[in-house]
Parts: sequence; structure tokens; C-alpha cells
Amino acid sequence: MRTVTALATVLVAAAGLSAAIAPRAAASGGGGGGCDPYVDGTVVPVPCSSGGGAGGGSGTGSGSGGGGTIDNTCTFVPLSEAQAKNLGLNWPPPKGMHWALMDCIGGATGPGPQAVLISNATGAPRVTPQQLLAQALGELRVPSLTPATAPPRGTDGLVGLPEWFWVPARQWYARVVTVTAGPVWATVTARPVGLTFTPGAGLRPVTCTGPGTAYDRNEPAARQHTECSVSYERPSTGQPGNVYQVSLTVTWRISWTGSGGAGGLLDSALAVAVGFTIPVAQGEALVTSP
Repeated sequence: MRTVTALATVLVAAAGLSAAIAPRAAASGGGGGGCDPYVDGTVVPVPCSSGGGAGGGSGTGSGSGGGGTIDNTCTFVPLSEAQAKNLGLNWPPPKGMHWALMDCIGGATGPGPQAVLISNATGAPRVTPQQLLAQALGELRVPSLTPATAPPRGTDGLVGLPEWFWVPARQWYARVVTVTAGPVWATVTARPVGLTFTPGAGLRPVTCTGPGTAYDRNEPAARQHTECSVSYERPSTGQPGNVYQVSLTVTWRISWTGSGGAGGLLDSALAVAVGFTIPVAQGEALVTSP
């Protein structure tokens, strides 16, 4: 009997479906990991979006979500003998079972419907958490978060003064996708854990934990502190466009859990970077008479 995984290829071709993977974000100055974590030695693509990180996705149809959470409940459509044979399935199905198409697609395009065996007595599908994990990964979108700086982007920094960087708290939250099929389920979680700022100008990248500290313009600079900052030693004059080419990389931890105690770490350091520019001017000393 063919496995459900093998049948997925047949069904995708028959239905004219394809799995869409979002563009991988540039990893300039980023850490390792890329967008291909491993599950039991098999590469499982984790889509990386190049769009902004304002909100979470939302499921449609049988799924629902918001605020970074997607919950999809799979639906099942029984297959007739003719339909099953047309798809190349063994007929008759095992005693006490019937064939059905399982569809778990929600707010994003993921793997297409798959043929599964359903228990006539309980209605439970013969699927594993690992198979639902593949569906959940098809829904997961790891966004590129929008960085903030002080001085604000587009404003000249000054030689010798700290350039702060951080990610606004409203963007700093986990993206979670859960797929449920009867009593079987799998949840994949992408959680932001750290930042790396690549300042250019021959300076070393600066790494800090968490989203960084937002600069408060209403507080004196002497009362504020952050580990997420860098000081430029030279102005950006003479650089292309008279600016420094910089990037801010967010590191994500990708993990999953499933029914029956399944789960594990998929990627401890998935790096998604955003590039931008910073102009740095030479600070002028102010001399006053005694």
C-alpha cells in the first residue's frame, strides 16, 4: 500500500496544485541556519517573507487566527470507489476503514489535499504528527521585522555618539501554526530571540538578546542604556551615496510539538535580515568663552 506521503504527489498533480514558498529573505550579516531546518535528517523548507512584520496571518475556511496565531482543522471528503481507483489507491481499503481526501489548507498556500484512511468506527484519520507538521510549515510565514534606530532613520548620526537599534515591541512575538486532524495535531512555533546589527564601516557586528531597548526622546540620554548600539568612528562621507550600508538581522528559534509527545527543535538560529542605510556626520565641537 502506498504511503500518504507518496500519494500527496499524485494528488497535487491531479488537482493542479502546487506548494508556494515565500521568497527567502537576504541574510546579509546574518547568522547560520538559513531557511531550511531539518526534521530527522530531511530538509523541511521554512518560508521567509520579505514583507514587513506588522501582523500575524489568519486562517480561512476551517482555520482561524490573528495576532500571529493560525489554527487549522483539517476537513475530510470521502472518496468513492471510482475516485479512489482514479487516484491509484488500493481498493478495497483495509477492513473497517475508508478513503478520504484530507484538506488542511488555511490562510496560506500549503501542501495540497492528501488521501488518508479513516476509521469507520471512530472517524479518526490514519495520519501522524509529522505529516501534519508538513502542513503547518506550509502555513508558517517568518516575517522580516522593521527596525527602529536613534537617531531615527533618515537622520544623520554623529561620529562618536551611540547609534541605537531595536525592533518595536508590537512586532516582537511568536508566530504559531497548529494543524489538527481528529485527535492528531502538530504545532510549529517561530519565536524571535535576538538581534545582530551589521554597521559597515569596517566595524564588527553587534549582537544582543531580545528586541533591544527603545530610545525615549523624553528622557535624558545619560539616564538611558542599551546593549544594542554602536558608535561610528568616521563620517560616512565618501561612501556610496555618502551613507553606510547596514543590516539588522533577527534570529528566530523554530520548534514544534505534536500529539503523543512528538516534537523537537527545527532550527535554533533562523536568520532574517533587513538592509538599510545610515548617514553619519562629523560632530562639531562647540567652543565657548570662559
